[in-house]
Amino acid sequence: MTIRPIVRYPDRRLAMPARPVTAFDDGLRALAADLLDTMRAAPGIGITAPHIGVPLRVVVLELDAKAGPQTYVNPEIAWASPEMIMHREGSVSMPGVNDEVQRHARVRINYRDLDGIPQTEESEALRAVCHQHEIDQLDGVFWIQRLSRLKRERLVKKYEKMSRGS
Repeated sequence: MTIRPIVRYPDRRLAMPARPVTAFDDGLRALAADLLDTMRAAPGIGITAPHIGVPLRVVVLELDAKAGPQTYVNPEIAWASPEMIMHREGSVSMPGVNDEVQRHARVRINYRDLDGIPQTEESEALRAVCHQHEIDQLDGVFWIQRLSRLKRERLVKKYEKMSRGS
């Protein structure tokens, strides 16, 4: 288990779609463990393999310490509710800034666990937001692309200013 360097916005690797995982082996388990350690150190509640420069469809979420972490391999949204919610989002790749993003209130995802066994999960509220946010990242859609142009430009300027330390 290792804390890996996080790819920072505007690195173009964050805009590249990730490849499906085909090998469900010890390498995948090690990647998931590194993602968990890296996410906790960031700190964050969700992370994808592309956040650490690995172009594979792997997500780790930990929304509740009691429930523990969950790893999603090759997740896809199978259904999304017509109801929408607003939720404040940010990214481990763009620390220190966040904004309200509109997402589906509920989703159903299909994914594989670390053993390659197909799974389905229905979620709502924060977990549904996280599923959509992280699957977007796997598709090469960075969360700020969900903002209006004006909000996105303001947020990027704020982030750049923070990154310069001014």
